[in-house]
Amino acid sequence: AEALKANGYRTGIFGKWHLGNDQAGPLNQGFDVQVPKWNGCCPRGGYHPPYKMEGLKIEGKEDEYLTDRLNFMALDFIEQAGEKPFFLYLSHFSVHDPIQGRKDLVEKYRAKRAKLPPIERPEFILEGNPDDKNPLSRKQLTELLGKPSHQGHKVLPHRTIKIKQRQDNIEFAAMVESVDQSLGRVMKKLEELGQADNTIVIFASDNGGMSAGNFGNPKRVVRDNQLDWAYATSNLPLRGAKGWLYEGGVRVPTIVKWPGKGRAGAVCDEPVISTDFYPSILEMVGLPSTPAQHRDGKSFAPALRGESFDRGAIYWHFPHYSNHGMQSPAGAIRDGDYKLLEYFENGTVQLFNLKDDLGEQKNLAADEPEHTAKLLAKLRAWRKKVDAKMPKPKKDQP
Repeated sequence: AEALKANGYRTGIFGKWHLGNDQAGPLNQGFDVQVPKWNGCCPRGGYHPPYKMEGLKIEGKEDEYLTDRLNFMALDFIEQAGEKPFFLYLSHFSVHDPIQGRKDLVEKYRAKRAKLPPIERPEFILEGNPDDKNPLSRKQLTELLGKPSHQGHKVLPHRTIKIKQRQDNIEFAAMVESVDQSLGRVMKKLEELGQADNTIVIFASDNGGMSAGNFGNPKRVVRDNQLDWAYATSNLPLRGAKGWLYEGGVRVPTIVKWPGKGRAGAVCDEPVISTDFYPSILEMVGLPSTPAQHRDGKSFAPALRGESFDRGAIYWHFPHYSNHGMQSPAGAIRDGDYKLLEYFENGTVQLFNLKDDLGEQKNLAADEPEHTAKLLAKLRAWRKKVDAKMPKPKKDQP
């Protein structure tokens, strides 16, 4: 936003910020407009009116479903820009929890679900911590699922957690459609204003679906009638969930419309990461790159033009525990078809060939020691280069 504002763009964020409070808030990071005046992770007061966040009221208009209100205010921002270039960051709170769909759409999907045939696979499976000194096998996890100790939805023994296996959440489906409708209205507004062929549109998400419950509060117990609020969706065929380094936690869609330059309808299998957006946007709008500000990113504009594009290795560093699982702090590297995960408690390493095993079920670390050593060395070298901070054991821990 700062780079675009400095070059004459009107800038606005509508929705979620969650990158720091007022001092580090969007109005101090290059944005002219922020709606709402709220920097938290999720919408205070939820998605249904009345609003409990400042800046959402429209005089003479009743409060409405939050995703719709943000959308309509963003459309006004586009219209008010006139002939001036604009940067709109429409960062919907949806589909973040609380899982609350718009009521008419919830009823639509309730009726659709009632017509579906029974789903044969189990509603949940158990996942353990692969970094435990004696990690549980899939057979052991399946057996535990039927024991009294693992009934219900709460913090479970043996650092295990339930992972949703069915995409049947009507509240979540309704939230997804409301976001789809929002994007449709944006595209329609650009057409109406004659700006559709002069506007770059990027659609992406920030993390995988919440198929593991949030047990940041260790005393939380989820009742059976609350499951749709606690488990948003299934990420199958991907393994894991939001807050995990398996593909279910980090693989998200990215769709780019670049009129006159991008290849229409093309699909690129080369992975990119969110730090690539900044240099890509600068290149697409014709501004010079600023390498010191996006040293972790690489422009994917060549891929959009249909040119040869090799992103190189992608790295993740997650040096803490997640409230959505019982995994150890860890790091990961994706290089070509291979992905390596290194856990920081006991130094466990997993290696997967994503081309052959997208669900990350077969750990190849022991079978391919040379490849494992190469990627592990590359991951550790990257951490040293960027001075990545590592977790320290508690003093009372062995």
